[in-house]
Amino acid sequence: MQNLTTLFHKRIGMPYNEKITFEKLPEILEKTAQTIPFENLTIIESKKCEITKENLIKKIVDRNEGGLCYELNPLFYFYLIENGFNAVLTDGVVYNHTEKEYGQIGRTHVTVLLNHKGQTYLIDTGFGGNLPLKPVPLSGETISSDNGEFRIKKENQEFGDYCLEMKLKHKDTEWKIGYAFDSRKSIEVANLNEIQTIIAEHPQSSFNKHPLITRLTENGNITLTDTTFTEWADGILTKEAIENKKFKELAKQHFGL
Repeated sequence: MQNLTTLFHKRIGMPYNEKITFEKLPEILEKTAQTIPFENLTIIESKKCEITKENLIKKIVDRNEGGLCYELNPLFYFYLIENGFNAVLTDGVVYNHTEKEYGQIGRTHVTVLLNHKGQTYLIDTGFGGNLPLKPVPLSGETISSDNGEFRIKKENQEFGDYCLEMKLKHKDTEWKIGYAFDSRKSIEVANLNEIQTIIAEHPQSSFNKHPLITRLTENGNITLTDTTFTEWADGILTKEAIENKKFKELAKQHFGL
């Protein structure tokens, strides 16, 4: 079987034999965000299966599907490990801006922490349209990417010791909280199945009610639900109401699903 790196590079359009360095990660993260959709179709269609490295490879790089944070970030974690990086998976609690509080369903956001030359960075490929597209240092320094500005704030509270803050391009004028996470704990692949169960079954989960597919584009992002197709391009928003039949057409046309 081909190694994950070869398959992953084929999926995101990177040269197969490209040597992966820390400096290359922004390019890889950008290609990943523009190629692999954040989507919940297996949850909506009740087709979820056990989260293992093999199953993630089959789903995301063999079948060209996307996934949610507990699939996308673990796959990227395996890719980092295969390329000699020092990384762990951790979990966090997403901030609900409508309710102005941290999510009620607990630690269901999975993300990656990478240690490089004595510095720890957050890497996230599974946070919908809110992707930093670069490693974000836990030192608090602001990073800028095509998707906006991102920083990590030190904050001791019940959900962890840090939180990701963001100011999305064309959308936010103020900093807002993404999620809190704990840099002192790591989780195992086995824990991902518990997270998947909560996402799939909890009444307050936002991912088990309606289909959602989104990915970044070169100049913004596109999002498809069962009722609307939304496109941000260079800060301009267009929104189209759609019927169920159109959903399948658009899912194939724009996301390859």
